[in-house]
Amino acid sequence: MDIIKVFADNVRFYRTQSGLSQEAFAEKCGLHRTYISAVECYRRSISLENIQRIADALKIETYKLFMEGTK
Repeated sequence: MDIIKVFADNVRFYRTQSGLSQEAFAEKCGLHRTYISAVECYRRSISLENIQRIADALKIETYKLFMEGTK
């Protein structure tokens, strides 16, 4: 399992399910749009604090971002 790919794919999945653009989602997280883009494109490692910010913005439990086969 490639945890970065699983995480990134889940962020993109839940973000699009919420109907949010990267820009709107980044604002909701308190992060920059290019940061969210880099996460979703597998180019960024991410801190635990930012993982929690993303889960909170998506209104999901954090562990769901690490589950394979979410889609």
